[in-house]
Amino acid sequence: MVIVKRLELAPDDLLRLRFAHSPMAEVVTSTMALRSNSWEHARWRARVAARVGGLDVFWRVFDPPTGAVPDFLSPVPQTARPSLRDELAAIAATPPERVAAELDAAGVPCVDPAALLPPLIGQIRRYFTVALADLWPRLRSLADAEIAHRTATAAFPGPRALLDDLHPRLRWDPDALRLDYLKDAEYPPWHLDGHPLTILPTAFSGRHAWILESGPGRALWYPPRSVAALFAAAPPPSQPLAALLGATRAAVLTLLSTPSSTGDVASRLGVAPATASHHLTALRDAGLIVAARNGRRLDYRRTDLGERLTSLG
Repeated sequence: MVIVKRLELAPDDLLRLRFAHSPMAEVVTSTMALRSNSWEHARWRARVAARVGGLDVFWRVFDPPTGAVPDFLSPVPQTARPSLRDELAAIAATPPERVAAELDAAGVPCVDPAALLPPLIGQIRRYFTVALADLWPRLRSLADAEIAHRTATAAFPGPRALLDDLHPRLRWDPDALRLDYLKDAEYPPWHLDGHPLTILPTAFSGRHAWILESGPGRALWYPPRSVAALFAAAPPPSQPLAALLGATRAAVLTLLSTPSSTGDVASRLGVAPATASHHLTALRDAGLIVAARNGRRLDYRRTDLGERLTSLG
């Protein structure tokens, strides 16, 4: 059964759309990925599943009887690139009555939310460290690339086009954004009520998109383009590309469907960092990739010429 959740948008709402990347959105959706049998996260799940045991408070809250993770755990970002520390501070500042009400609705009764929050926040940090920290630079780079693409779309053909191909289950009617849910439930029309809509590319969303009302904010979570490559084994290059560039250099260029550092390339292709650096430099000098600073990392991504070349095949 397909149920439609309808988000009514006024013209001014489209002008106030904003993009961000949220660590807690990745935390929440990654716990769903761990509990699922989704094929796209299978390699990641096999690698981290044994590491996240013993987090008793964490799993009591993130795997509640109702299956609905409380909204206070996913605060709508107030900046484009909040840190985990920023979002944990927002969680710690949640009014106790809201924490208690959302936990109760999730089937996790809590008589003392003020006592629950410190160990919960400590275990969120631990989960992030063992499950997401090594992947985090690539998660953020993927989101940055997605946001850059959407920003360019806003310039032409215009702001409304930002959401046109965001997700297969999202579509426009004359004055609203419609999201199809495969659930047996009824959703009344939903409004922003003066809040901006924050759009969050979230790698662990998998094949899903969610419209979320979280306290004072409104958000839309969706999987960014090229997210499948983030979790997949390194794809083999096409034969024409390998013949043109050589097997290893072609493999490097093929791998850069998502932004990656020298270390990422070396790890995924099983080559020495010096070898990865040599090939990345050659590809950059040829105009097939560019490098951009991402904090302390230097990430590489394909140029338009590199994109066209990898379509050989």
